[in-house]
Amino acid sequence: KSSKREWKPLEDHSCTDVPWLLLFILFCIGMGFICGFSIATGAAARLLSGYDSYGNICGQKNVKVEGIANSGLDLTHKKYVFFLDPCNIDIVHQKIKSLALCVSDCPRKELKTLADVQKFAETNGSTLCSYELLPSEYTTDPRATKLCPKYPVPESAPIPFFHRCAPVNISCYAKFAEALITFVSDSSALHRLISGVMTSKEIIMGLCLLSLVLSMILMVIIRYISRVLVWILTILVILGSLGGTGVLWWLYAKQRMSASDAEIQITKDNLQALLIYAISATVFTVILFLIMLIMRKRVALTIALFHVAGKVFLHLPLLVFQPFWTFFVLILFWTYWIVVLLFLGTTGSPVPNEEGFAEFRMVGPLKYMWWYHVVGLIWISEFILACQQMTVAGAVVTYYFTREKRNLPFTPILASVNRLVCYHLGTVAKGSFIITLVKIPRMILMYIHTQLKGKENACARCMLKACICCLWCLEKCLTYLNQNAYTATAINSTNFCTSAKDAFVILVENALRVAAINTVGDFMLFLGKVLIVCSTGLAGIMLLNYQRDYTIWVLPLIIVCLFAFLVAHCFLSIYEMVVDVLFLCFAIDTKYNDGSPGREFYMDKVLMEFVESSRKSMKEAGRGGGAEGRELKPM
Repeated sequence: KSSKREWKPLEDHSCTDVPWLLLFILFCIGMGFICGFSIATGAAARLLSGYDSYGNICGQKNVKVEGIANSGLDLTHKKYVFFLDPCNIDIVHQKIKSLALCVSDCPRKELKTLADVQKFAETNGSTLCSYELLPSEYTTDPRATKLCPKYPVPESAPIPFFHRCAPVNISCYAKFAEALITFVSDSSALHRLISGVMTSKEIIMGLCLLSLVLSMILMVIIRYISRVLVWILTILVILGSLGGTGVLWWLYAKQRMSASDAEIQITKDNLQALLIYAISATVFTVILFLIMLIMRKRVALTIALFHVAGKVFLHLPLLVFQPFWTFFVLILFWTYWIVVLLFLGTTGSPVPNEEGFAEFRMVGPLKYMWWYHVVGLIWISEFILACQQMTVAGAVVTYYFTREKRNLPFTPILASVNRLVCYHLGTVAKGSFIITLVKIPRMILMYIHTQLKGKENACARCMLKACICCLWCLEKCLTYLNQNAYTATAINSTNFCTSAKDAFVILVENALRVAAINTVGDFMLFLGKVLIVCSTGLAGIMLLNYQRDYTIWVLPLIIVCLFAFLVAHCFLSIYEMVVDVLFLCFAIDTKYNDGSPGREFYMDKVLMEFVESSRKSMKEAGRGGGAEGRELKPM
């Protein structure tokens, strides 16, 4: 039986789940075929060089398309796409609803009349009206009102690498932004929000850099002062939450008292935002205090566990940089995926639409290629994240099950990557595919819920939300089980299903410890994220306070806090992963070893002290007969 099978850490390495690796390779070949097909059909040229409304690709000779006027032109010297009305945006299809032409140069200054357009054409040789009009006819031909750009023609500049003339002033896209941001009912409010972000862009960039520095400092603190980290975090979070709440109420009272009857709209917006922030911070502080009051008795166990994890980072310093490599690989893949998606948007044969212009459409089964492309986005993204989990698990397992730490590989991270590539890519592919199978139905249900918003009845809405919630919970449970299955694979080199079953048995046998220790550990890491977000947000409030007369705080502060949380999450999630791997190794070690000759513990002195202190505290709680003893039953 799996629960009685002997574990032999790092003694044998064999390839696992090879059929799933072959399936994943075939899937990636299919992704490459989509990219190659879109490039071969001219989609890459249309995307990069741009094309006009008649199907002509700018900057080259074109072939005549039956049924489309002005197609098949030689546009070798006209390399830029120009839209006659760039601000006329189709909200439904999210595209510019305007006649597009190929021109030799973008208007670098505003043209207010047709005479200015004519002068620009005669001076620069760039005709901004339709091909059938000569520059001399711009001011005399009655067709010019439809075939020439809507004036005033805004100042434009070519987009790098994509040869499109885009207005320098982006205010004309406000309607499109207003349609996307449905909670903004007043268009002037949106303009003030955008102007606030543009005015504070240097502060936003500086605060984002600050959050990155704070996350790195916190990782250093975790490594070197893990024993006092929990208390330091607790005290700092208490002071930070109280200080942040107090500062918000003080700023609100100060601006409330100094506000005059003739105050401008920006001041009113800032005053309302301050009140919302202050109330939210007060509620958050009260909830945080209640949670910390409940969790206070389990802090001692967490201190010991954090110290062990800190020692792992001391021996494996490259673990800190894992989020950078994973994020870099994800960015590369997402960039590739978006480029291919844009290729697919321009793939197909040109056909005339009802207005006589060209549209590129795919026919037959090929028009469903983008579904395959979307599945690839989810599966390969999950595969990359799973590779990180397997790499971290392999490095920590190597550290834990190496009795003499002096005999550790020179770089355990690289050794773990080597084992992953040589033996366990199939296991990672299978685990990520299981997550994909759960995530796709949830995304489909979320899309259906969004499309039917306001149309479905209460019962259907409740059922949809319940299904989405259940799939989300299942996804989180499977993600946690997958992570432990990767750890079991790194230990025993077994396939995914066997590893998942073995890890599940171990976790069930230690369910109370998992609930107690992991909950406290995750909560303390969450406090670290809160500390970074609060520190960055407080610095943002103090800096933006100097611009309160002409800048709205809402959007810049939200952007900064979201970025700070994402950065803190990326760093501290590695620490959380190390704690989970250590706990599974610890549970396996204590189950199959008892310290007798031939069955010595793998754990080092610090972890042994953790075991002894944990057992002692559990026995004392058990003798007390309280809830603590029932919850933390000794193994």
